[in-house]
Amino acid sequence: MRAVVQRVLEASVTIGGELVSRIGPGLLVLLGVEENDDATDVDWLAGKIARMRIFGDAEGKMNLSAAESGGEVMVVSQFTLHASTKKGNRPSFIRAAAPAHSEPLYEAFCAAIGRETGRPAARGVFGGEMKIALVNDGPVTIVIDSRARE
Repeated sequence: MRAVVQRVLEASVTIGGELVSRIGPGLLVLLGVEENDDATDVDWLAGKIARMRIFGDAEGKMNLSAAESGGEVMVVSQFTLHASTKKGNRPSFIRAAAPAHSEPLYEAFCAAIGRETGRPAARGVFGGEMKIALVNDGPVTIVIDSRARE
């Protein structure tokens, strides 16, 4: 399971010009699921992201988590995070999980983030053709892969 975590001042998802979801200050999490991912990846990654201290404290040091800072979290499924670009110019998505496997893990991840932060996660629409708008704060952008836990 791979995530691109962006600290944002705001983020929103629209589909066909209609607002689907919006958050204020917090985290935008782009989430990619691989075929080998399971519930242990969900729990580890959700806990890691929820406890990541990337928000400023009273002295401005990155010392607070999203929950501690009152930040919201938006999770958007993005299979392209598992693109392979080793051969040619057209990315291969063979490592990305099929929707039958990835959608339940996406839903479980959203629920786990909600439990970890104490507030429900805002969401994109799984498999939807979304437009994502964000104002990156910092910028702070971190890539986390559950296969690189050790």
